[in-house]
Amino acid sequence: MHTTLSTTTMLTAMVILAAPIILTTQNSPNYTKNVKFALQTTCLITTIPAMLFINYGEELALTNFSLLLISNFNIKISFIMDMYSLSFTPIALFVTWSILEFSTWYMAADPHINKFFKYLLIFLIAMITLITANNLFQFFIGWEGVGIMSFLLIGWWYSRADANSSALQAIIYNRIGDIGLILTIAWLTANTPTWQIQENFLYNINNLVPMLGLILAATGKSAQFGLHPWLPAAMEGPTPVSALLHSSTMVVAGVFLLIRIHPIIQTNQTALTICLCLGSMTTAFTAICALTQNDIKKIVAFSTSSQLGLMMVTIGLNQPLLAFMHISTHAFFKAMLFLCSGSIIHNLSNEQDIRMMGGIANTMPTTSSCLTIGSLALMGTPFLAGFYSKDTIIETLNNSHLNAWALLMTILATMLTAAYSLRIMFYVQMKSMRHKPLINIDENTKPLINPIIRLALGTLISGLLITTAILPTKTIQMTMPISTKLMAISITVIGLMLALDISNQTTTLMPTKQTTYYQFSNQLGFFNLLHRDVPNMMLKTSQKTATQMNDLLWLEKLGPKGLSTSQLPMINLSSSQKGLIKNYLLTFITTTALFAILSI
Repeated sequence: MHTTLSTTTMLTAMVILAAPIILTTQNSPNYTKNVKFALQTTCLITTIPAMLFINYGEELALTNFSLLLISNFNIKISFIMDMYSLSFTPIALFVTWSILEFSTWYMAADPHINKFFKYLLIFLIAMITLITANNLFQFFIGWEGVGIMSFLLIGWWYSRADANSSALQAIIYNRIGDIGLILTIAWLTANTPTWQIQENFLYNINNLVPMLGLILAATGKSAQFGLHPWLPAAMEGPTPVSALLHSSTMVVAGVFLLIRIHPIIQTNQTALTICLCLGSMTTAFTAICALTQNDIKKIVAFSTSSQLGLMMVTIGLNQPLLAFMHISTHAFFKAMLFLCSGSIIHNLSNEQDIRMMGGIANTMPTTSSCLTIGSLALMGTPFLAGFYSKDTIIETLNNSHLNAWALLMTILATMLTAAYSLRIMFYVQMKSMRHKPLINIDENTKPLINPIIRLALGTLISGLLITTAILPTKTIQMTMPISTKLMAISITVIGLMLALDISNQTTTLMPTKQTTYYQFSNQLGFFNLLHRDVPNMMLKTSQKTATQMNDLLWLEKLGPKGLSTSQLPMINLSSSQKGLIKNYLLTFITTTALFAILSI
């Protein structure tokens, strides 16, 4: 009975979500209202199977029909409704509902707002397809869906060169990750008779090749170190896109892939070590980069990359459940941080530089309060959403027998998180106003303030709900010294105090000459130089190779021109048709003389 109800409600929710795309035209004046209503309804409906799972713990895999049968290889359409999909689907819908409602205010002047809403809805459907897929073919459809929609949404303002280059950057970096996923699917095709994710767990896949492919896929999609530059560049898109991209869709897909297939990699220490080292490098490097950024959206974007690195560290610790907890809690406060940033940017006439803000606490008190709540949750302040997952991850890392280098990098990133979060609060909300005179600020607009308050409430209570109700398997209570238990919060407080002291001192001093350390952080570890020089060199090399190989060799030497040139001597030797009158006369006289002689 419960299984039937769960299946019916989830499929009904998917139909309702797809209805505005299929039934409603983009030119409809009520299109945005229809999309918002569909999301509200779907969000409420999907809580039913989630509550049934909490109460009865029932999971199921639904295989509808066979899509393609090749010899003994059967590709089936299959959905899985387990703890991960049933828990995360309502969260993704709740966050997207808030973002879409905010978009009705933020994008009100956009002439193509209906198309924008349609793209956001397709983006969400692709993510839910990815979450509920029990088949690598379906998973790949959702994987590519979120990639293509992110390309379209990041480049929404396509008349701007930066938006176009950022969209291309996102899609190209993700293509590199896609190579890894395709490699894994190809390896499984050659070595196992199925693409079903759950069935693959039955086979002893102890080969590093598919695992490296999965890690490469997660590195590209979740912007880990080396393939990270596209994430801050994605800030060229509208703020609602940034909020959706960074909270519950695109960027968490890579970590979700590793969580979903974790039984395959959990016994391979090499794969786990790669995840641990990659995650610790990412979380520390992006936290350092966030420290000196002045664009408010880029600071929040680098914080996303840092938290994704923390999730990857958790995968390396062999704790996929903790990584999923952090994904779930992170969605609420990260979406709220972006919406607060969008509210501030929009009300300050598109000003994004935090040095040109200040005094927002007086002019926009609700936005300012929610921004503070989100920043505190990001730091891991006790009893907010981030605390329940982030502190548990650091405690688990402290109690593991893994290398101290990863622990040191993660603790450094935790301290820097407090520093750059305080930097946002200090420069945006405190001191005197440094922005241009404001024409009109109205925080009572419902589409503006309701989503932010809703996400703030989620930030306040989601951590407690997720740890006590949604996730049935609790992490083991670990015995540890008080100093180890309090390390995460202690490091956060130290980072907060140092950042506050430095901010107070530097605001009253003349700017000093920029040091190499400042430039390293502000220039993203000089990665932009490499990021531009390497593609430039590759494009020039490709152009020369194409010119030499195609034009000179294949066309002029071995191709049509070369073939015709090589035949010219034989043509000249065998043919007398050269256009010379004396040759024709000589031939005529010679043949006439021969004919006369032979006829005598």
